[in-house]
Amino acid sequence: MTFMFVSLGCKVNSYETSALRYKFLEHGLIEDKNNPDIIVINTCSVTAVADQKSRQNIRKMKRIFPNAIIVVMGCYSQKSHVFISKEIRPDIVIGTSKRSQILNLIDEVKNNNKKIDATDDQSRLFEYEELGIASLSENVRAYLKIQDGCDNFCSYCLIPYVRGKSRSRNFEDIIQEARFITQKGYKEIVLTGIHVGGYGHDNSGKSFSDLVETILKIEGLNRLRISSIEESEIDDKLIYLLSNNNKLAKHLHIPLQSGCDATLKRMNRKYTCEQFLTRIKQIRSLVPDVCITTDVIVGFPNETEDEFNETYKFIKQCDFNMLHVFPYSSREGTIASKMDGQVIPNIKKERCDKLLKLSENLWEDYSESFIGKDIDILVEEKENDFAIGRASNYLHIKFLDSKAIPGDIVKIKIQKDMILSK
Repeated sequence: MTFMFVSLGCKVNSYETSALRYKFLEHGLIEDKNNPDIIVINTCSVTAVADQKSRQNIRKMKRIFPNAIIVVMGCYSQKSHVFISKEIRPDIVIGTSKRSQILNLIDEVKNNNKKIDATDDQSRLFEYEELGIASLSENVRAYLKIQDGCDNFCSYCLIPYVRGKSRSRNFEDIIQEARFITQKGYKEIVLTGIHVGGYGHDNSGKSFSDLVETILKIEGLNRLRISSIEESEIDDKLIYLLSNNNKLAKHLHIPLQSGCDATLKRMNRKYTCEQFLTRIKQIRSLVPDVCITTDVIVGFPNETEDEFNETYKFIKQCDFNMLHVFPYSSREGTIASKMDGQVIPNIKKERCDKLLKLSENLWEDYSESFIGKDIDILVEEKENDFAIGRASNYLHIKFLDSKAIPGDIVKIKIQKDMILSK
């Protein structure tokens, strides 16, 4: 039989899709995007737009391949499995668990010719669902999932409801996959998950910084990158590793969401601006060249112009190097969706534009501070005689080198015309 996958949303979804693809191939199935017998759609529900894209993709696959077995999994199907089963009617609906049983469910559909809704609200509450080695890569960079779920319950976020509580992957399984990735020749590993820094919180075993320390010892590993981490989960040990181990990428993505204490409280974030700034200053004092990027939500319910201006000023205080800016998107079922004071779209856009402009200036200042310095670049792609890649601190560089190939690490002296925008 032939199959194809459609993966929507985040890198965690992409990782899970890759792991299942590997299982399908091991099972003897053949990947064929032109004439698939089985189509697996991994959905996303982080915003209303993501919901819409998920619905469109399910309907599109049913229309284009009417005879294929359609399997729908992921966050949107966890949240809306009743609607999907009744209104769109794919063959199999599961959510964010039982994904390891997909091949058995496909056999059940083939044998009984009945549609299945196997969405489960309980199994997500206990153990991490092991899907095996994923081999998800971007040329020379590979992703490694270490946990699933989230316990934070920020008032705007649907993810804890659809992904379940935080569950840590088995420590040895992570190390085994990290070794596998390195032996395959990948130069950089990116640790990913729904709440990466929450690793180990659900048991008395290894902490996140313990995990990082162990992976850094793997022979042949060139670079380890953390996808995202909350400021409260950056402990002294992790800062020490960041400062003293050149294998650990000098880049931290630390979500802020708002620089106003009143807004943070409505968001149910677990820190104050003072606590956040103290941690940022601690990191910068010990790792001076570190690149710190962040997420910011604008237009959260009841966000006034004064509150937005507080956020704008606080971002400058933190001296972030780049911002990922998102207009607030109401998600049905969250506390924030029921709040009064929803901000109108044009004000959200104005605030987004203002922060995006600030982000451009921050990134330009940071990147240009490295002009004249020698930096190691991991080559990711070639464009004629030019090599393109990233430094440990996330600088995106294009330089003339006809001999360099993807996977090479090349030390160069940074010039202004080498720096790409992001």
